[in-house]
Amino acid sequence: MRKLILSAAFLAIGTFAMAQQTEKMKQMDPVKMEQKRAEHLKKMQSELNLSDAQVSKIKALQDKKMAERMKNAPQKQAERKARMEKMNALRAQHEAEMKQILTPEQYQKWQANKKQKMQHEGKMMKGKRMMEMQKAK
Repeated sequence: MRKLILSAAFLAIGTFAMAQQTEKMKQMDPVKMEQKRAEHLKKMQSELNLSDAQVSKIKALQDKKMAERMKNAPQKQAERKARMEKMNALRAQHEAEMKQILTPEQYQKWQANKKQKMQHEGKMMKGKRMMEMQKAK
């Protein structure tokens, strides 16, 4: 039971994070994206002491990967949407079953506990990401 609740909480947090990520990606300007890519290539060139030929090959490889991603994007979005709908249906079914089992007071308390756990997990995930970012620097 506890694992099911935790998995539902992680699912909700992951969904929220992905939604934010896609919004950020929609807002990114293609010119800025290309500038970041160029900066990353320059950084790689200096750190790895790459030749101009190697840089051009890496750029071509990145172009190829980007084209593949763009080609597969609609299919990936459809698959993701189907998975999300399935997970939402399972979550709704679980909620309905819990509502039948618990008294109204117990159900409200369960909902409050679940919400609190989700917030706590969100803070923990954010802290973990911050620690990972600091370690990477």
